[in-house]
Amino acid sequence: MMRWWNNEAYMKKKVEIPVVEKAEKISEDDKITRNWTFRVRADLFPGETLCVTGNCESLGEWKHDRMFVLTKEKDDGRENIWSGTTKIPLNQDVYYRYVVCIIVEPDGHKLTHRQFIERRWETNRKPRVIPKRVLCVPKADNEQEADVMGFYNNKERVDRGWLTTETAIQLKLFNEHLQIWKSKLQCRPISVKVTPVNLTRNNSISQEVSQSADDCFSLETMDLTDKVEYWPLTEIAVLNQSERHFKFQEQFGRKFTKQDFIIFQILVSARENVALLIDFYSYPSNQREDEPPYHVGFSYILPSAMKNSEGQAVVPITSVRHRPIGELTVEYLVIKPTPNYTCDLSYSLHRQWKESWRGLDVGHRGVGTSFGGDIKQCAEVRENTIASLKSAASHGADFVEFDVQLSRDLVPVLYHDFYVAIAMMRKKQVSTQEMIQLPVKDLSLEQLQRLKLYHLGEMSKVRFTDEDLEEHQPFPTLKQALEILDPSVGFNIEIKWTMQLKDGTYELYHPFDLNLYLDTVLEVVLQHAGSRSIIFSCFHPDICTMIRLKQNRYPVMFLTQGMTDKYPPYHDPRCQSVPMAVDFAVCMDILGINVHTEDLLRDSSQVSLVKRAGLVLFCWGDDTNDTKTIKHLKELGIHAVIYDKIDQKIGKEVKESIFSLEARESERMLIRAAADRASTDEYLHPQPSGEISVTEQDGVPPKRVFPEIEMNDCIKETPLPSDMSLWVTDAFGHDSSYDFTSDETS
Repeated sequence: MMRWWNNEAYMKKKVEIPVVEKAEKISEDDKITRNWTFRVRADLFPGETLCVTGNCESLGEWKHDRMFVLTKEKDDGRENIWSGTTKIPLNQDVYYRYVVCIIVEPDGHKLTHRQFIERRWETNRKPRVIPKRVLCVPKADNEQEADVMGFYNNKERVDRGWLTTETAIQLKLFNEHLQIWKSKLQCRPISVKVTPVNLTRNNSISQEVSQSADDCFSLETMDLTDKVEYWPLTEIAVLNQSERHFKFQEQFGRKFTKQDFIIFQILVSARENVALLIDFYSYPSNQREDEPPYHVGFSYILPSAMKNSEGQAVVPITSVRHRPIGELTVEYLVIKPTPNYTCDLSYSLHRQWKESWRGLDVGHRGVGTSFGGDIKQCAEVRENTIASLKSAASHGADFVEFDVQLSRDLVPVLYHDFYVAIAMMRKKQVSTQEMIQLPVKDLSLEQLQRLKLYHLGEMSKVRFTDEDLEEHQPFPTLKQALEILDPSVGFNIEIKWTMQLKDGTYELYHPFDLNLYLDTVLEVVLQHAGSRSIIFSCFHPDICTMIRLKQNRYPVMFLTQGMTDKYPPYHDPRCQSVPMAVDFAVCMDILGINVHTEDLLRDSSQVSLVKRAGLVLFCWGDDTNDTKTIKHLKELGIHAVIYDKIDQKIGKEVKESIFSLEARESERMLIRAAADRASTDEYLHPQPSGEISVTEQDGVPPKRVFPEIEMNDCIKETPLPSDMSLWVTDAFGHDSSYDFTSDETS
């Protein structure tokens, strides 16, 4: 058997083909097409449509706004089958996925182009594939076997979409947010329902509203003249085990109690033209089983009340007789799509996690915090510097964790605290200095890197004197870290953002606009991350929500401090316990949670609670700074442990990250596969002229060839061995190689 590494004829032939000639050949082959019928079974909600996206022009080349739209077949009501026929390239493998969308047509005013709202899509690591030179056999209607949405190759994965052109508005109700002044209603349960109102169309409701009893109960103040529509879209989730998934509202909304945490999510196309109508219903004390509640009042939240990305709106509750009967406080969040980067549908890593990734070692701020109460537990290298990150990587850290925030000129930098100290000279006492605290956000990158600034932990005594060394300087940029650190080391990027404490104060006042803040960080990562494994994390649940909805590339972990006396408690109930963190993570479809170790050591059953919810579990805290505790946590099955002084405490014999070890093993497997394939290589063993391969591939059955096609005219030259990876070019034009022969995350 001839091997590929010493086959001179094969290598000579491969070298002699000019790059330009090869490109021309591929381009010419792409013009040869075949008809292909897509047929898939899926349960859709009213207003939704099924589409196909793929790596060829007719399927939109993975672009979210160029998908091939399928049509629902007429059926007897028992099956929902969608189908469509289009032309695809004959001489290349066609990769594709099914996507559930809402298609919003142009209105001639604000919307000038057709919008595809991605609701759900197939996110298996390997997409579906139609092998090259395999043709679809025409069959009678409804005889072709239908695919099943999300299920193929014995695997099933369907994930929620992300924001592409639409805006998401979230309203949060909890604690004492609903105040009813009318004594007769104070002891009765109140239901709440949110409806978007299009202000540009005669105050009409832009949502499906039945012309039933609901009209006279909840919409007495409205003029219902519009047809039924399914956009804008409103969904509701309640953070408990049974209601934590988003769903459509019921006719009379959902009952609210002080123990509930309710999230309303409204998707709109033109936020500035949409107000929110909030209806309130009450139930009689002697209510009959079939008796509906009655409408007691309503509130409006106008677009002008939600000018910022986040905030609080306080609105009166007006009775149906136009008298004030209460007050509603809502915390709102406005999430816009990232303006300068659009993810495509070629792949998604936001819920990908290998079974073998357990007990990973994560270096806290590099090799550890360098400022703290116990100097013995502090790292000898300044935290959040390139030198600290490099040291952790060289000692075998799988991930390095670091903090990112913005300078005044909108540059993402690595730094933990919100404030720094600067030395000011007194007027008449030359030798005396006074330390003044300044927010990091008020200093430009040049000022942060050139001025003599002090960490708040060293205001009385300078710890580090090696700042003349480039890699030891504080405030490296996120871009520098992405470009300098070995790509085999994963990044756990913690987004710093001010939190409201339970006493009503904030950690930092007057921050940046939240959408601008996150867009700036995300664009740097999406442009410069390359093949690096990256996880985003944050203590602020709304940050986690926004990162999840702004992109589909990287996973998100919710950081929670849970129940502890070590830190002041946060105002948001989602931050106060592990069960609430689990409900929130499931609700927002993020990868997992990063728990304060004290919670897990106090009650280890919470590990199984997290895992039963299908979430990944990290842990952090001072309690992890002990080798015995680290070992115990890994034995509990925690996926990753974040700890200080990783250069001394890591227990690995081979000082390499798991990604480096897996890459080397993958390379060995590729070499073995290439050697085995050489014996049946298409170049060494070409098929007879005019013959089309119909070998079963990736679960796709062979198809009979159309007899009228003259294959000698189609296949001009026997192709070289196909590549083992598919190259994907993102919106910024940089290439990434994704191995579609593996279901695991690379």
